[in-house]
Amino acid sequence: MKLLESVLSKRKMYSKFFKRVIDFILSLCAVIVLSPIFIVLIILGAIFMRGNPFFFQERPGKNEKIFKLIKFRSMDSRKDKDGNLLPDNVRLNKYGRFLRSTSLDELPELFNILKGDMSIIGPRPLLVRYLDRYNEEQKHRHDVRPGLTGYAQAHGRNGVSWEDKFAMDVWYTKHITFIGDVRIIWDTVMTVLKREGINSETSATMEEFMGTPEGVLPDWQGPN
Repeated sequence: MKLLESVLSKRKMYSKFFKRVIDFILSLCAVIVLSPIFIVLIILGAIFMRGNPFFFQERPGKNEKIFKLIKFRSMDSRKDKDGNLLPDNVRLNKYGRFLRSTSLDELPELFNILKGDMSIIGPRPLLVRYLDRYNEEQKHRHDVRPGLTGYAQAHGRNGVSWEDKFAMDVWYTKHITFIGDVRIIWDTVMTVLKREGINSETSATMEEFMGTPEGVLPDWQGPN
């Protein structure tokens, strides 16, 4: 019993304090080390996206607090004759596909981590309009800061269903450990190198989440 209490206490210390300290130090070091890559991607983005290389969008963070996410733009702004944006698979050009397949479009989120809106590891921050579509269990993905990568990204990315992805997110919020975060980083690197789960089976990105029908359960029931 005392051993269990000790383990739980260490988990709580890591998730409540040390995790944020580590996030700040690592993201600051990453920004400094990767600054040459940032400069190159800013220049290339301005060329291939025909303008602003950055993408800003409001996303819900911890406790559903809204913040402004920053990424490198991976879709251009081409529109049809009526002024409506063309479909994602048309606007996602070759340069954008390269950014997404290598996850380089996510690099600017290091500044979100520095600010404290995000963590290195956590559930990915999704669209604000999804907030009213989560069921009670899925809402728990917002109990922690969203992450640059997370358990779901390391185990399927866009290649798994929304229900399975959210089940992984909620599981993570209840099982945060230092060793677990290190494993997620390693698994994410392997997933990116293999370029797995970049797109869903039916979309160039990921289908919009419209809510989970009552009675539908995730196939994923926990780590093996």
